[in-house]
Amino acid sequence: MNSSTNQVYSIIWHNNSVSLIDQTRLPNEYTFVEISRCEDMAQAIKTMIVRGAPAIGVAAAYGMYLGAREIETGDRDEFLNRLEKVAELLRSTRPTAVNLFWAISRMMKAAYETLGTIEEIKKTLLETAQSIHIEDLQTCHAIGDNGLAVLPKTPEQLTILTHCNAGALATGGYGTALGVVRSAFREGRLARLFADETRPRLQGARLTAWECVQEGIPVTVITDSMAAHCMKQGLIDVVVVGADRIAANGDTANKIGTYSLALVAKAHNIPFFVAAPLSTVDFSLTDGSKIPIEERNPEEIYQIGNTILTASGVEFYNPAFDVTPAELITSIITEHGVFSPEELITSQEKKVA
Repeated sequence: MNSSTNQVYSIIWHNNSVSLIDQTRLPNEYTFVEISRCEDMAQAIKTMIVRGAPAIGVAAAYGMYLGAREIETGDRDEFLNRLEKVAELLRSTRPTAVNLFWAISRMMKAAYETLGTIEEIKKTLLETAQSIHIEDLQTCHAIGDNGLAVLPKTPEQLTILTHCNAGALATGGYGTALGVVRSAFREGRLARLFADETRPRLQGARLTAWECVQEGIPVTVITDSMAAHCMKQGLIDVVVVGADRIAANGDTANKIGTYSLALVAKAHNIPFFVAAPLSTVDFSLTDGSKIPIEERNPEEIYQIGNTILTASGVEFYNPAFDVTPAELITSIITEHGVFSPEELITSQEKKVA
C-alpha cells in the first residue's frame, strides 16, 4: 500500500482572497496567483490559469462571492441585478465546462433564497462557495474509490492510460480520473500510469506527469499518436479519462483526442471509463450533438513558447474538445456509484434520494 506525501491543491481560500496555482507555468515554475476581484477570476478561468471542469466550478463560485463583495448598495433588488451581471461575466469565460454554469446557478440560488441584509447575503455566498469547494474534494475521493472497485481484477497491478489532466489540478483536490489512479496506487493496484501528452496545450505532459512526480506515482508520458501502438503491444490494461460535460444519454465531451482514444480502446477490447462528478452531467441535453464545443486561439497549435512551428499563411482549426459517443464508454464513474451510459437517469434519481 502506498501513501501520497505531497498533495496538490489548485485552489486555496485564505486571507479573504483565492490563491490559484498558475497552471500555465507548470511544470517549470510552481507559482500561485492571488485573486481578490471577480474580473481577475474571470480572466484566470479564460486564460487557463485555472482549468478542469470541477476546478472551474469552484473558482467561479469564489468569483461570484468576490463580485458580490464589490457591490456597494443597501437595496436588495439592485444588489441581485448587479450580481446577475457578475454571473454573466463568469459564464462567458468557458462555454463547454458545465460545472461552471452549475456552480454559478447554485450561487445565484443561494443569493435569492437568503433573507436579511446585503451583508448576510454576502456571508451566505462565501459559505456556499466554501461548501462547493469542500464537497468537490469529498466527491473526488468518492469517485476514486468507486472507480477502484470496478477496475479489472487482473492483472493484480494495472497499467492505466489517461488523457489530458483530470487530477488535483483540475478539481478541488485528488482528481476524478487521477482520483481513480491515486486510489489504485494507494491500494497497490497500479503498476504504471501512461499519460498522453495531450496536444495542443500538453496538459498530460505538463500537468498530469507533474502531479504524479509530486506523489511518487510511476508515470510514462507518450505522444497522443502512440496510444494505439501501446495497446497493440499489450502495455495498457484500462483507460480512465475525465469529462467537461456529459449529455443525458452518456455522450461525453472531454479534451480533444479523447474520442480517438475511445475508438482504439474499443478496437483492442480495453475498458474505457469516464470519471466525473454528477454535476458534470447535463440532463437538459439529450445527446452529445447539443454540447457546445469551444474553439480556442490557433496560436496554441502553431506556437510553443517563442517557437513558431508552421509556415506563414497556413490556416488552423483548434476545437478544444471532442465528444465520445456513449456506446464507446464502458461505464461512468461518479461519486454516487458507477453507471453504464444508459443508466445515467438512475444516477440522477439516486442523487435526489
